[in-house]
Amino acid sequence: MARMRVSAAAAAALFVAVVVASPLLASSQQPAMAPAAAAAPTNNSRLEKAYVALQALKRAITDDPKNLTHSWCGPEVCGYFGVYCAAAPDDPCARTVAGVDLNHGDLAGTLPEELGLLTDLAVFHLNSNRFCGSLPDSLRNLHRLHEIDVSNNHLSGSFPSQLLCLPDLKYVDLRFNNLCGEVPAAIFEKKIDALFINNNNFDFKLTESFSNSTASVIVLANLPKLGGCLPSSIGDMAETLNELVLLNSGISSCIPPEIGKLDKLTVLDLSFNGFAGALPETIGHMRALEQLNVAHNGLAGEIPDSICALPHLKNFTYSHNFFCGEPHRCLEVPHVDDRQNCIAGRPDQRSGEECIAFLHRPPVHCDAHGCIAPLSPPPPPPVHYAPPPPVY
Repeated sequence: MARMRVSAAAAAALFVAVVVASPLLASSQQPAMAPAAAAAPTNNSRLEKAYVALQALKRAITDDPKNLTHSWCGPEVCGYFGVYCAAAPDDPCARTVAGVDLNHGDLAGTLPEELGLLTDLAVFHLNSNRFCGSLPDSLRNLHRLHEIDVSNNHLSGSFPSQLLCLPDLKYVDLRFNNLCGEVPAAIFEKKIDALFINNNNFDFKLTESFSNSTASVIVLANLPKLGGCLPSSIGDMAETLNELVLLNSGISSCIPPEIGKLDKLTVLDLSFNGFAGALPETIGHMRALEQLNVAHNGLAGEIPDSICALPHLKNFTYSHNFFCGEPHRCLEVPHVDDRQNCIAGRPDQRSGEECIAFLHRPPVHCDAHGCIAPLSPPPPPPVHYAPPPPVY
């Protein structure tokens, strides 16, 4: 997935120059730190609050195997490992904490409410640690926050709705945690650039509001309780959407033909779901598409030739469906997987019995919203009335 860059404010820009351009604690070796800052003046309330917040975080850490917080002593917070300072956006003469990056630290503990004192924070990176509990409600005070990445932790509780209050938030990464419950529809109304909530226990359904998202990358994978239908309004996301990953998300749906409007999409993964019906020929209009995966569904019919003719298509996986034909052009795609279908003359296909049994199923019909329409009940049997008795 393309990694989003911080660009909202001068503080975030400084953080990119110092941190994002170099590996973020990819190993136990400490990366080069920002230039040492002068001692914080006693009248700098921003750094005084940051000191309170960071000391509270240090106390809440129960295990620090790489000794990352060893330098977190004294009031000079700009010298702490993983803490990055910059001029305050609203006061160039005042220094403030603009970023906290403790990625891959293997830290264990919880996240204290005092983190809400870091009101100038633009970047908050804590991925690949062992933090548990929920995200503090005080995060709603971080009105300059641009990126939050708390992926690959042990966080629990409901979706952190406090993130919806943050006006500058552009990058949300909550994947690989134990979060559960409903995902508010408002997250798809928010003007963010990337949303990663995969590999959690969220329980919600896709609705029409999904199509209101302006994100360029959306990953809702491995959410088996997701469900719902892929809305026909998905074409409304054409201006911004580059990558959409919905694999293994419990969706039972048709693939609406309007999906062909996503002409900027490069990655589309709908595998391991309950998609049924035909593969829309309109996918052949998605000229930027590079990777297409619809494996392990209930799709049938013929693979449209226009899809295999896409100029940038490098990987096309449609195995474990019930397709009965594919143009020869499809076999010229650099990486193609057509196993376990019903394509005559191709190796490793389903048995004849499986394919015949599938053909005898009732045909799939899709309603106007992209959902699989329920089968119409059979008409009632005709009513036969007994003839009246003869009249003498």
